[in-house]
Amino acid sequence: MNRTTRARVAVIAAVVALGVTACGGSPAKTTGAAGLAAPVVVPAAAAASSDLYPALSLPPLTGSELPLVPIIDAPPIGRSVPVRVEVPSIGVDSNLMDLGLQADGSLQVPPGGFPAGWYTGAPTPGELGPAIIVGHVDWAGKGGVFYRLRSIKPGALVTVVRADTSTAVFMVSSVAEYQKDGFPTDKVYGNTTNAALRLITCGGVFNPKIHHYEDDIVAYAELVSSTPA
Repeated sequence: MNRTTRARVAVIAAVVALGVTACGGSPAKTTGAAGLAAPVVVPAAAAASSDLYPALSLPPLTGSELPLVPIIDAPPIGRSVPVRVEVPSIGVDSNLMDLGLQADGSLQVPPGGFPAGWYTGAPTPGELGPAIIVGHVDWAGKGGVFYRLRSIKPGALVTVVRADTSTAVFMVSSVAEYQKDGFPTDKVYGNTTNAALRLITCGGVFNPKIHHYEDDIVAYAELVSSTPA
């Protein structure tokens, strides 16, 4: 089993946690990356606190399961750690932190609304397979790094700057919203024949009882060009 194959197997091993943890929240109620392994119980006395509710309404979901235009894939490139992600159409320009797995097998999540993070067990953006970048939709009553992800449109460009100074440019092919209990693991994290990218955050209705959004937003993107180091 080569390194890329092992990485993609690791992605599948972590998908249950990864698909549900990049949610909005507050520092007091989001502790680590347990995701939905156990519901977050909010004490009655704390339920009225404003930090349990998003301060902003989420933008409308404007994406589609269907591509806006056919995408001509660029060939995969070599491995290099991603350090920055830029999505001009939705105002994202963020450093990237490393995200691994915790002892219980769940994915770590960024400790605040910024920056976004990439899952180190997956291919790096530009390599063959699905690279994974996650970020919070909101945090402590303010918009997070992926607050506007749900409004991204097919055809939007995503640039990932890598540690070796090369860049990988992806085009969004589709955007989808899934209920957490119906998250399509294979579709999102399964092997691909090209260099792909998944941008993930939470969406849908915010449930204050468990302090989670009920859905996940996934933007699918494909490598369309790259610049060398």
